[in-house]
Amino acid sequence: MAEDAVTATAEQNESRIEFPNNRLLAELCGEFDRNLTTIETHHAIQIVRRGNQLLLVGDADGAAQASAILQSLYTRLEQGRPVTPADVTAELRMNMAGGDAGGTDQQMEMFRSGAVEIKTRKKLVEPRTEAQKAYVEALFKNELSFGIGPAGTGKTYLAVAVGVSMFITGRVDKIILSRPAVEAGERLGFLPGDMKEKVDPYMQPLYDALNDFLPAKQMAKLMEDKAIEIAPLAFMRGRTLANAFVVLDEAQNATSMQMKMFLTRLGEGSRMVITGDRTQIDLPRGVQSGLADAERLLSDIPKISFNYFTSKDVVRHPLVAAIIEAYDADGT
Repeated sequence: MAEDAVTATAEQNESRIEFPNNRLLAELCGEFDRNLTTIETHHAIQIVRRGNQLLLVGDADGAAQASAILQSLYTRLEQGRPVTPADVTAELRMNMAGGDAGGTDQQMEMFRSGAVEIKTRKKLVEPRTEAQKAYVEALFKNELSFGIGPAGTGKTYLAVAVGVSMFITGRVDKIILSRPAVEAGERLGFLPGDMKEKVDPYMQPLYDALNDFLPAKQMAKLMEDKAIEIAPLAFMRGRTLANAFVVLDEAQNATSMQMKMFLTRLGEGSRMVITGDRTQIDLPRGVQSGLADAERLLSDIPKISFNYFTSKDVVRHPLVAAIIEAYDADGT
């Protein structure tokens, strides 16, 4: 663990952090010191590397928060976990969410001590915000969970990761991923090909998520054996889904009747996750979203969890969060 020694001059505050392992320090700094640059820019301080030390120069609060972030990231490296630019951004986001330095330290310590990791065949997945952490914990704890919020917050990605984790550990026998085939400006009938070829483009984000967690050959074999199914919501009618991990994505585009139909498919030994974004409803004008109905009707039922995300939980490109906030401010 890094040892922190703080000094001061008449003109400015300085903090020195000593790191015992130069190899880990190089990984902490990142290629061309890009990780340090990100932290410098965010906290309006200067970070200078001197041997196995980092000198933090600038505002005392900013330097203290940057010091906590650097030591947290260094701890990750000591544990054998990588530090990517996305991990740096995640630590900065956690730091912002904490408010003052004391609250930040407390929140970051809570996050580290109760670290949540999802093991899949290809990678280890970690929640990057407190909302994501609470969501993942709810997915493991509850038989029926809802994840509601804007694009890019990891709702579907984390749900599929948890599904793969439960599948490879034997907690469920199959994974079923579904979406309403609602057109955002197009009509299915005008697309070329048979029904599968018409529908597959709507299911592609689910294929993409699975490809992140399972080797291609294994995924193809599991789909051939029907251990993994990806199907439009309409194909769920009449089924009882037992011992399965079931995800309904883009649930804001399910009608109230479709939502009721889907929820009542829940069978013995199954887990069900509903994800959606209330700001991106593509249903015809006047048609009630089943996601809104489910929120209204089910929010007080025990063992059903509702987790909400905001633009602060966006883990895609930083501009995505800014775009979402601009549209929210405009009321569109």
